[in-house]
Amino acid sequence: MKENYPLFRASSALLAALLVLPILAIFYTSLGGDNDLFAHLFDTVLPTYISNTFWLVFGVMLLSLLIGIPSAWLMAMCRLPSAGILQWAMVLPLAMPGYIVGYVFTDWFDFAGPLQVFLRDITGWGPGDYWFPDMRTLGGAIWVLSLVLYPYVYLLCRAAFMEQSVSILQSARLLKCSPWQSFWRISLPIVRPSIAVGLSLVAMEAIGDFGTVSYFAVNTLTTAVYDTWLGYSNLGAAAKISAIMLLVIILLISGERFSRRKQKLFQNQFNSHENFRYQLTGWKKWAAVTWCWSIVAVAFIFPLLQLCLYAYHYFLESWTSQFYQYALNSLKVSVLAALIALIIAVILNFYSRLSTTTSSNLFVRLASMGYAVPGTVLAIGVMLPVLSADHLVNDIAKAMDWGRPGLIFSGSIFAIVFAFVVRFSAVAIGTIESSMSKVSPSLDMAARTMGCTSSQMLKRVHIPLMKRGALIAFLLVFIESMKELNAAILLRPFNFETLATYVYNFASDEQLEIAAMPAVLLVLVGLIPLIIINRSLEQPH
Repeated sequence: MKENYPLFRASSALLAALLVLPILAIFYTSLGGDNDLFAHLFDTVLPTYISNTFWLVFGVMLLSLLIGIPSAWLMAMCRLPSAGILQWAMVLPLAMPGYIVGYVFTDWFDFAGPLQVFLRDITGWGPGDYWFPDMRTLGGAIWVLSLVLYPYVYLLCRAAFMEQSVSILQSARLLKCSPWQSFWRISLPIVRPSIAVGLSLVAMEAIGDFGTVSYFAVNTLTTAVYDTWLGYSNLGAAAKISAIMLLVIILLISGERFSRRKQKLFQNQFNSHENFRYQLTGWKKWAAVTWCWSIVAVAFIFPLLQLCLYAYHYFLESWTSQFYQYALNSLKVSVLAALIALIIAVILNFYSRLSTTTSSNLFVRLASMGYAVPGTVLAIGVMLPVLSADHLVNDIAKAMDWGRPGLIFSGSIFAIVFAFVVRFSAVAIGTIESSMSKVSPSLDMAARTMGCTSSQMLKRVHIPLMKRGALIAFLLVFIESMKELNAAILLRPFNFETLATYVYNFASDEQLEIAAMPAVLLVLVGLIPLIIINRSLEQPH
């Protein structure tokens, strides 16, 4: 008789329902309420916001494609000096939040910045005598976001290039295809699925960005949600705009899957790829190396050095009791979110392994939906049920003559931790799923033979074998939570700041020098766990 696993089934159903609740709350609220403000916005500024969002996403996708694909092909298919360092250095911009790069670039390119001052000194030009690109425009936001988001395309495409069939590459060589012909006719069509996935990730991140576009004064749907909620104090209109953004994201994901619905690739892994790398010589070799290192320098090295310089010169002004408290706040909410997300991931994946029913896979899919939701939109979705829960608790307390407990959920760190868990549980679920899939089913059967229950099997068999995967899942959620600005800036309690909101507040007040130290700390938080993960993966099991 097949087991039903009632405890794991009930837990998985409850967790999936809680994680999808904010998304349902957005659509439910958007269908009702007062439409006057939304109609006014739609007649005045909303078309401009929609247009800016479209061109932002299109521009970021295009530039990420132009940066990511050539870099991935060079790293996968060519022998280059310092390639061993470049392979992981090209990923480093992921550790740099987009709004921080935007602050640094604006500081460089402003009229009083070092570049324009140097230009005026050597030419003797004055104001109005020359043209210089303005970073605080839609084009500037596109450049900045492209520099920090291209690694999504780079990582997926490089992996796809590395997995090309050896026989295909041999056939291309026998037909005397040049490197360009091999890339254009063979490699590029093969990696189309990876390009589609990478671009969909880039598009979702660009749609959900708030810090960069807000600082550059580019009005998008994300800033519209923020302004409508806090500026007009109208949560219903903000929910309507959020529903529009969610529909756009759903269309993006559906379009990406539909575009490759009939694509099936069967190929052997490119294990001996060293024998098939192109040996570039002369100017081509140095042009390729210069291209790759220039991207790393502009997107990561130079901004980080600038922040370190500011942090050194303004150390005393930055190292305050507030900085210490805000760092602890970030650590507290990020650790809580990472721990809860890890527990959720283990429960959902273990039930999916135990049960072969459709519902088990459905629970995993529902719990992973939050990652596709922008942080600002998710903040709306979290606030709606959280406020309802606060009202319910206060009504019950009043009816029982217990007094009014106040804003238990929305006025504490519960809301921000809940948002982080909903947003980043998908990261933990994917990591644990990959780790659990490596546990042989024969171990489950052996545990059953020895009389272990499902809970004992999880505790004695799976958890010890998943320690490395669990550590990686915890660290990835921790990193993302530390850097998250969009949800934190809207859901933080009164007098509660995280490092991300701390940096945003100072940079918005044109005090980038004071914000440099917490910004450097955020970057290091993103780098150090990546190093730990890399070393952990290199160690033998």
